[in-house]
Amino acid sequence: MSNLSCWGIFRERAHSPGREFDDAAILRLTAKHLAAEGFGVSLRSPEDVGAVGERVPPSIFLMCERLGILRQLRRWEVNGVCLVNAPSAVLNTYRHHMVPLFERHAIPFPPSIIVPTHAAAYRGPCPVWVKRADVHNTQDGDVVFASTAAAVCEALDSLAQRGIRGAVIQEHISGDVIKFYGVGDPARLQGQRPWFRWFYHQDQVLAGHPVDPRCLATVAQRAAAALGLEVYGGDAIATKGGALVLIDLNAWPSFALYRDEASAQIASYLTQRFTRGERDETA
Repeated sequence: MSNLSCWGIFRERAHSPGREFDDAAILRLTAKHLAAEGFGVSLRSPEDVGAVGERVPPSIFLMCERLGILRQLRRWEVNGVCLVNAPSAVLNTYRHHMVPLFERHAIPFPPSIIVPTHAAAYRGPCPVWVKRADVHNTQDGDVVFASTAAAVCEALDSLAQRGIRGAVIQEHISGDVIKFYGVGDPARLQGQRPWFRWFYHQDQVLAGHPVDPRCLATVAQRAAAALGLEVYGGDAIATKGGALVLIDLNAWPSFALYRDEASAQIASYLTQRFTRGERDETA
């Protein structure tokens, strides 16, 4: 198989609620740009990966998130396949991994505790957000705003009834909600600046709190590095005092508002990664 052969793996449909088209579109456009660079690209659903006897390409770019396929991809990575994002980095976005990693790396993040969903009572401060502790939002009830202790317990019980064992209770931070996208690990770019874009979340009344774009980019890139992500997106709060607080970070989002620009940037970055034959030695 040619060294310029690669696979792209779509995100699971269950993990793209309301974003099925956008998630598929960014992967397809990235593949189109890679093909223009001379790569032979095959796009796969997670269910179509790992057929017995199938030859694995030297490089894979991926949006999938479930444990089973990430474990399979990790085995290939150990054998030399270059993967972006690395399976370990995707797993690090699971909140029960992300919270302690952000604490360890001093990422500005709301006070958060990881609790079992069968917890009988909650006596902490409110309002808070109750979020499932593993994957990100897949359906209603995965992320719930709770203004009272009773609402917290109700949200935890709802998760428990769905078989979800852990949750994160995260302090609510007031301010302007910002979304951001990033491409590139600064440590791999050899002096080049990573691609970064941000915008205000829709459906909010902006207070107009100050935002330092350079500071935002630095916080986002530090957070991505803490998890090992190279293609990522997330959310932050610009507070009244001018502080920036990260509230979430995801592996390879849809880049919906910047799809054309982002897909070209991702493909350019992947071309560097794949042609150098680099592998994540820290995973």
